[in-house]
Amino acid sequence: MFRCKKLVIKSPQKVLVDISFDIKESLALVGESGSGKSLTLKSLLFLLPPNLKSEIEYESDFELKRGETVSLVPQNPFTSLSPLTKIKDQFLAEEKVAAEFMEMVGLEKEFLYRFPPELSGGQLQRTIIAMALVLRPKLLLLDEPTTALDPDTKELVLELIEDMRKKMNFLILFVTHDIQSASRLCKDISVIKEGKIVESGETKKVLENPEKEYTKRLIEANFAKREFRK
Repeated sequence: MFRCKKLVIKSPQKVLVDISFDIKESLALVGESGSGKSLTLKSLLFLLPPNLKSEIEYESDFELKRGETVSLVPQNPFTSLSPLTKIKDQFLAEEKVAAEFMEMVGLEKEFLYRFPPELSGGQLQRTIIAMALVLRPKLLLLDEPTTALDPDTKELVLELIEDMRKKMNFLILFVTHDIQSASRLCKDISVIKEGKIVESGETKKVLENPEKEYTKRLIEANFAKREFRK
């Protein structure tokens, strides 16, 4: 388990995020754009811009270390890799190990010798998942990893992440506005609004019986197949 007892992010003018949460297995952090989801991820990766300050207190059997105990699968697979560099040269691993992880995500070794523009969106996202998991993280951060994918490919990617979590026993923090994907992948859910957690619990229970009006509107908007934005 990863227990974040306190995560506060401040600008010179105000507090932007003030939350706490537990990741027992897989947690979805959902909310509208500007609610603090991405700031939370950046804080856990120690990638906040210089004008923002964060304070993190947590309990865990591992220390937060970007690229070691914590890996990220970013939102857009098309902009996540250098288009002019072969896949094999963008892995933080020897070629033999990279090939093993590519095979684990359903891609043949020969994909290592291709350039990113030669891969489809689904192939690129699976490649990025392999790159994140080759570090054998304790915590995998997912930043809207299915947004740029078609429905069939999205389902394949979610199934792949779920299977890999079971095999490698890492924790998941899934930041998303996509309630359907959150319900597919995560056991627990926390709803964030204006930098505060307004509702949390088991995903199934929260979605079937939301207590807060904000959560109800978020669910309704999502299942109407439109993004919930300000």
